[in-house]
Amino acid sequence: MVMINGEEKEAAGMTISEYLLKNDYNVLQIVVERNEEIVPKATYDEVMLADGDVVEIVHFVGGGA
Repeated sequence: MVMINGEEKEAAGMTISEYLLKNDYNVLQIVVERNEEIVPKATYDEVMLADGDVVEIVHFVGGGA
């Protein structure tokens, strides 16, 4: 199991790109952290998720005063 944003998910063996596509994330509006390290967008197709990984997917939110 992979812990993603605090929830256990069946994502082991998927690349980050595969997981993001399957779950309808807009890659232009997020940052992915895996095991406390930011994952460069250029490597999303290469980085495989593994059992025990802890992933945070952070969305950018526009706004301001």
